[in-house]
Amino acid sequence: MFLSLFIGSKFSRAKERNKLVSFISLSSTIGIAVGVAVIIIGLSAMNGFERELENRVLSVIPQAEIEGVREPIQDWQQIASIANKNKQVKAAAPYVRFTALLERGSKLKAVEVRAVDPDYERAVSSLSKFVDKKAWQNFRAGQNQIVLGKGVAEKLNVNVGDSITILIPPAGSSGELQLSAPKRVRVKVAGFLTLGGQIDHGLVMIPLEDGQNYMKMGHGVSGVSLKVEPVFDADRIVREVGATIPVYAYLKSWKEKYGFLHHDIQMVRTIMYLVMVLVIGVASFNIVSTLMMAVKDRSSDIAILRTMGASDGLIKRIFVWYGVMSGVLGSVVGSIFGVLVAYNLTPIIKGLELLIGHQFLSGDIYFIDFLPSLVSWPDVVLVSGTAITLSLLATWYPASRASKLNPATVLSAK
Repeated sequence: MFLSLFIGSKFSRAKERNKLVSFISLSSTIGIAVGVAVIIIGLSAMNGFERELENRVLSVIPQAEIEGVREPIQDWQQIASIANKNKQVKAAAPYVRFTALLERGSKLKAVEVRAVDPDYERAVSSLSKFVDKKAWQNFRAGQNQIVLGKGVAEKLNVNVGDSITILIPPAGSSGELQLSAPKRVRVKVAGFLTLGGQIDHGLVMIPLEDGQNYMKMGHGVSGVSLKVEPVFDADRIVREVGATIPVYAYLKSWKEKYGFLHHDIQMVRTIMYLVMVLVIGVASFNIVSTLMMAVKDRSSDIAILRTMGASDGLIKRIFVWYGVMSGVLGSVVGSIFGVLVAYNLTPIIKGLELLIGHQFLSGDIYFIDFLPSLVSWPDVVLVSGTAITLSLLATWYPASRASKLNPATVLSAK
């Protein structure tokens, strides 16, 4: 084995008489390197999207909800107590939710208003991490406060301390035939919710008691939000809880609104693995061409080795090593380049956006407004291993042809 490795490395480093062999060998190495790098960068981006979905979006939105159907839930403490008996429910919090218009001068913005209690909400979500600390600490009822998503604030052109008007549809007027004027409430901007995505452009928060007063709910709430674990089993867990509560309620999970994102990420990841095999496979075909031409170019050397007693197995192993070296070199170079780019993908894309003056991921459309990246070393090993394996398979036929050369015929032709 060491002899075949030594001779194979000499063949690969030596200056071939046929320049075309050198070009094809270099192109196959570059092709494998580019393929490996692109796949590693792509998979890292998918890992980044999945991380941001779980750590940023799913940590903020309600993972599961129990919401009243025809009327508010009056005894929400009972619902929370029943839900907490399930071992997979980690916390519960009340909320009031309604749709409203925000008015600032001549500007209007439709938003989802979510009234929450800061103490309870801290247990079920990470909203407080994305709101100014001082604003969240002073977020209390009776002060006509509101926390705006950053995108909403930019749309209305408001800053902390400015006043805006909430136009609230009149409660209980859905069955009336006559039109009713919306309720107008003047509130002061206490802070901003900065997530960097679609949620910033459609969500605002007010204290729970203020929301109850605006909607004339008394002590009732729209529903109870739950924090569950594991989060990807939220739909099953909320159904289990719903089967034990004494009220008629909608049972919702985050998958109804954001489940398609997780599905799409997994689908793209599967496609990336398929593309990995195809791209590296096509690059590996160049190794077949390289070795076939190398066998012809090195036919006299093979014949001399055969006359010196080299076996068929030794000749095969020489050209297997010859081809694998191209695959190994391409895999190593591609892996290093791919990992370096993947670790710096976010700042690279931000710099490119500044250069061309265009944002690739708009926050009002996508759930994040930047391109994330997370390098997974098992993915790096898998991609590199696949490239080396396909390179090894590509050497088999040319190596077999080399072992079958007749030394007498080759030397007599020379």
